[in-house]
Amino acid sequence: MSKYYTIQEIADKTGKSQKTIRRHIAAKKLNATRIQNKWRILPEDYDRWIVSGDCEEDNDRETFAIMGSNTSNVYNDNVNWVDVEEKCTKDKYNGWTHSKARNGYNFVDLFSGAGGLSCGLTMAGFTPVASVEIMPQAVETYKYNFVQKKKFKEDVETRDITTGEAKEALYASIGDRHIHLLVGGFPCQGFSLAGNRVVTDERNSLYREMLKIVDHIKPEYIVMENVEGLRSMLNGKIEEKIISDYKKIGYEINVTVLNSADYGVAQTRRRVIFVGNRIGGTNYHPKPFMETYKTLGEEIERFMNLAEDKSINHIFSRHTEEMKQRISSVPEGMSLYGNYSDAWKKSPWDKPSCTVKENHGGVNLHPKLPRVLTPRELAALQSFPDDFIFKGTKKWQLVQIGNAVPPLLGRAIGLAVEYALKENGI
Repeated sequence: MSKYYTIQEIADKTGKSQKTIRRHIAAKKLNATRIQNKWRILPEDYDRWIVSGDCEEDNDRETFAIMGSNTSNVYNDNVNWVDVEEKCTKDKYNGWTHSKARNGYNFVDLFSGAGGLSCGLTMAGFTPVASVEIMPQAVETYKYNFVQKKKFKEDVETRDITTGEAKEALYASIGDRHIHLLVGGFPCQGFSLAGNRVVTDERNSLYREMLKIVDHIKPEYIVMENVEGLRSMLNGKIEEKIISDYKKIGYEINVTVLNSADYGVAQTRRRVIFVGNRIGGTNYHPKPFMETYKTLGEEIERFMNLAEDKSINHIFSRHTEEMKQRISSVPEGMSLYGNYSDAWKKSPWDKPSCTVKENHGGVNLHPKLPRVLTPRELAALQSFPDDFIFKGTKKWQLVQIGNAVPPLLGRAIGLAVEYALKENGI
C-alpha cells in the first residue's frame, strides 16, 4: 500500500501553511483522498502538484481570488474517464494532417476565437461545419486555416451571436448537415445573485444565447469550457445553474477540471470542462495520460536559432541593450517585476510553461535568450501546429493565442466524445 502524506507533512515539505494546502485541495490543484475523515495525499500526486507548477497560486490568481479563504468547497465530481492515449499520441490518427483520419462526425464551435478548440477537434477526426466569433482578427485567422488551407466547407464570418441575424445565418450555413457535437466557451461575467437565485444580467447574455442555439440545433453532445474559477463563483451556484438549465432542455451534464499538461501540452493550463448529452449516453472525460510532463524547452528548442520570420508569426520584440541585460539576469521561475510575478515571467526550461495569457505585451520571458517569447513560440506552448498561422498585427496575434483552448486538450476531449458517440451506435 502506498504511503500517504498528511496535510501537515505537505506543509512542512513546502513551507506553506496547512490552510494554504487545504485551499489547494479545495481548488482541485492537489489531489487528495479522505481516509477516516482526514485528507491524505499520495506521493505521486504531491510530485505532480510540484512539477506542474500548480503549487504556486501566482500561476492561477483568478481561481484563488474567487475562492477567497474558502476551503470547504471540495468538488466530488462524478467523472467517467476514457483512455484516449493511443489516438492522442500516434500521428496516423491526426485528422489535422491526415484526411483519412476523419471520423464522419460534424461539430459547431461557438465563441471559436482563432480556432484552438476547433483545431483540436479536427485533430480528433471531427469536421467543422460552422463557427461564430465576433473578433475580426480571430475570424480572419479561423477562415485562413480552416477554409483556405484545409478546404473545409464552412461559412466563416464575423458575427454577433446575440443578434437574430447571426443565429439565422448560422442555421442557414449548417443547412441539412447533421450536427453531432456543439462546443463553446462562453464568457461568465454576466452572472449575479438575486436573493438566492442566479441570474444572467444585461452585461452579458452570451450564456443564454448559447443555450438557445443548443436547444435549436439539438446536437447529441455538447462541450463547454471555461476558466477554473467559474466553479467557485457565487459559491458554486453558477455551476449548479448551468447543469440545471441544460437539464431543462434535455441534456445531462458531467463536469470536472482538466489540466492541459496531462494531454501533451507543454503548459500548465487548467480549464473546467462540461460534457453533456441528450441521448441517454455516458459523458466521458479523457483520462490523463502524461506520466512525465512535456517541458517548455522541449517545445520551443526548435526555434532557438531561427531568424525572425513574420510569415510564421515568429516576430521578435525590440529590446534595448539595458532591457536585454535585465531579462538575462532574471532567474528561471521568477519575474522581471517583483510586484507582478504572473507577468514578464521566466518559466524554467525543464518544466511546463506557466499559463499563456492574452496580454498584449511581452509577458513570457525566454529562459535562455534575452528576449520575450515570440507569438510562434507561444502558439507552440499552446500546442498549435506549426502550420497554423495567426492573422492581424502582433498585438492581435498574442490576444488570439492567449485566449485559445490548447488544441491537444481539445483533441483529447474530442476523442472522449467520439468514444461516446460510437458507444451509442451513432
